[in-house]
Amino acid sequence: MADPTPPTDTPLRTQTASPKNGGTISHRSSFAENLRHSPRSQRHPSFTQAAVQELINHPAKTGASDPKFVGRDWRSIRVGELVTTSEVRWAELDTDVQSATSLLIEAGPPNVILLRETPTSPVCGTFDYSDLNAYLLVVVGLASPEQNSQLQALADRAREGKPIKLREIDILGKENAPVVLNQSDDLSKAMEHFGSGVHRILVQKDGTNEVVGILSQLRLVRFLWENGTSFPSIDQLYPMVLKDLNIGAPSTIAINGDKPLTDALQLMNIEGLTSVPVVDNALNVVGNISTADVKLLTSSSSLPLLKSTCIHFVSVILSERGMSDGKDSFPVFHVSPYSTLAHTVAKLVATRSHRMWVVESSSPSPSNPATPLSTPSISHAVLASPSSSNPTSPALSGTFPAVSAAALPGARISGRLTGVVSLTDILNLFARQSGLHPMNPNEQRERRRRSSSSSMRPSIDSARGSSIDIRR
Repeated sequence: MADPTPPTDTPLRTQTASPKNGGTISHRSSFAENLRHSPRSQRHPSFTQAAVQELINHPAKTGASDPKFVGRDWRSIRVGELVTTSEVRWAELDTDVQSATSLLIEAGPPNVILLRETPTSPVCGTFDYSDLNAYLLVVVGLASPEQNSQLQALADRAREGKPIKLREIDILGKENAPVVLNQSDDLSKAMEHFGSGVHRILVQKDGTNEVVGILSQLRLVRFLWENGTSFPSIDQLYPMVLKDLNIGAPSTIAINGDKPLTDALQLMNIEGLTSVPVVDNALNVVGNISTADVKLLTSSSSLPLLKSTCIHFVSVILSERGMSDGKDSFPVFHVSPYSTLAHTVAKLVATRSHRMWVVESSSPSPSNPATPLSTPSISHAVLASPSSSNPTSPALSGTFPAVSAAALPGARISGRLTGVVSLTDILNLFARQSGLHPMNPNEQRERRRRSSSSSMRPSIDSARGSSIDIRR
């Protein structure tokens, strides 16, 4: 999942008491007199609801379009023009997992480390947060490693504090080789891959196996969003609402906020997901957990969090983002069927997310999403007892002020979960709109599920038993 969350689209409004409504003014008369002549009394009227809704549906793009792309057909732009070598991070196969994890966290987007045998060898694999999640589950005993002697030995050594090399975790299984394109290849080739469900593409120097950049789905969506006016065939889609575009999946997998965090981690690994929505008892979205959030579990002091509930972990995620950004963070990973594509893409780009959960709007206007700014803080909800840890797990102690899903005002936070729209769905739409022929993205999703580690299979039933399959 996911990167720091910016403020929500809807402006924050504060209400003050008015003398007409029985409010009282306790300030000294001299202050009131001064206030009467302040610039505030001369300001223009506030935005109307219609004006605010227009800003929500058609958010302004940040910055001007890049002049070098004006007048060009985006399909003929070379993939090498969108990548930079500085985003490529390397590790050798003999690097230990702890060092590779530190590099992954410090490097940031595009959230992947390329692997090679030696500093002069070509790329032979990748290490990302999904791999880290799978490794963590083995180490804490949630992957039933007793079914695999190699995994059992690896887990035992890791618990003893012995270094584990990246080449050793190949037994966790990753069948799909990275997709590679040349610098001079047209962006249309990348679009067909992305629209078919591929999440990232390695870009290599023409005629060599030297990787000079990494192009991700999010990078391409952001490029097309920021330069939309240069590409009319795509720009004309932004004002349309999701319901009319008929994109996204009418079903998705969610997890109840009262379920153990470990169930969410297992679910993402088994199903090949990078994030999962957290819902309350009425299926309202109250949070989001992604594989990228596993970085909060990489120290020994944070392992007790594995005993917490999903909703408590969501509060930890938001707290961490707040400390990183220096401001409050809110769960804004949702849109409604009446949200415009522009509103959806703007949220995806701003939150650096791979998907938005589609919810039934709880606000009076079907196109006006409820603002989480008006809801109580998740961290101040009612306490609930976390579920017990897996008996094969190492001892995990600690109690947490976990939030009960039954006590959350989920309908005010977002709305009832009805589906999901992802970067894959959006790029698939762009590809088809531009005359390209991407494959059905569901085929790629099935391949990711099949590439999940066989070591996780004994725990599939228990993890899926904690999930909720939403269909509308």
